[in-house]
Amino acid sequence: MEENLENILECYDGKSIELIPILQEVQHKFGYLPEPEMREVAKFTGLPESRVYGVATFYEQFKLTPQGRNKVTVCRGTACHVRGARRILEEFEEKLNIKEGETSEDLEYTLGTAACIGCCALAPCVMINDTVEAKLTPKKVAEYFTKETADEI
Repeated sequence: MEENLENILECYDGKSIELIPILQEVQHKFGYLPEPEMREVAKFTGLPESRVYGVATFYEQFKLTPQGRNKVTVCRGTACHVRGARRILEEFEEKLNIKEGETSEDLEYTLGTAACIGCCALAPCVMINDTVEAKLTPKKVAEYFTKETADEI
């Protein structure tokens, strides 16, 4: 078992009720839930692998594939939808050359959506990592990818 996983598991008793916190820590450490680590978590908690996988796929917070260094999350809430979130998403898809739910091959970007990011008065919005970008237009999205600003994302 990898040393990183051992360090995580040594803080737990191996009870099934600890599954979600363990998975959260594993994901925090690795950036996603690698299959070998999920198997070890199943052994540690005494749960079937199918149960661990079931929990990991039920909750949207868990990712089973590596995520990009930069996470772009387009809000699809009502206010953002009405103000053009679809066009914003399409512009990001074009500029990043990936579709919603995908990660670029170089692991630089992951593009996703959220039901609402809670900035309705600033719609349409996008979160780039932990920063909210507000009142976006397709033109503003394109400006993020000029040579001068691409390094800032």
